[in-house]
Amino acid sequence: MLTVDFDRLGVGAGSTVIDVGCGAGRHSFEAFRRGANVVAFDQSASDLNDVDAILQAMAEQGEAPASAKAEAVKGDALDLPFDDGSFDFVIASEILEHVPADERAIDELVRVLKPGGRLVVTVPRWLPEKVCWMLSDEYHANEGGHIRIYRADELHAKIAARGMEFDHRHHAHALHAPFWWLKCAVGVDKPNHPAVTAYHKLLVWDMMSRPWLTRNAEAVLNPLIGKSVALYFRKPAAV
Repeated sequence: MLTVDFDRLGVGAGSTVIDVGCGAGRHSFEAFRRGANVVAFDQSASDLNDVDAILQAMAEQGEAPASAKAEAVKGDALDLPFDDGSFDFVIASEILEHVPADERAIDELVRVLKPGGRLVVTVPRWLPEKVCWMLSDEYHANEGGHIRIYRADELHAKIAARGMEFDHRHHAHALHAPFWWLKCAVGVDKPNHPAVTAYHKLLVWDMMSRPWLTRNAEAVLNPLIGKSVALYFRKPAAV
């Protein structure tokens, strides 16, 4: 389930990509599949071990071009261990809402991006996230949980203040918003609640089968209740 639109971002063979806060690796895998040289970056060693194993399996099974390279790197998003201008593309999907010093993290995302390169940041959208917070403290008030709710214009302003040129905005995962409202309403600690398991089966079916009905429904609903918002920027080329 991708939040980033890779066709719009323009990742291709030979691109250098860092996926900051890669988590389970979904965006790293897609960039690698498209032939990019990928750094899957996260602070969780256990997540990175799993991501690295899948990247290696993809290479062995020919799911990525032989020319593409991928590595998993552990570290802190507030102090990325890379030189200025190291990457053509920087992806930061669903991480800034977890980071107390979000402006410092944004500084680092911009710093490691090459002039002319592109940055995409995704975060939970304000309205769906606000509903979750209203329904459940457990949803966000936990170690490593969400510490803020962004308005898209607020995040846009923070990134643009670093000299980045805004390019595009879109919303994603409308079908997931009601799922999380339902989980919050019945209790996030009750994953086996019949209503939750039924909705989860629907989401799995949608992701695996991609039927036209749910694809069209989500396209219509994304501008209204899309669970995530994605903001795309370009770093001005050096003069």
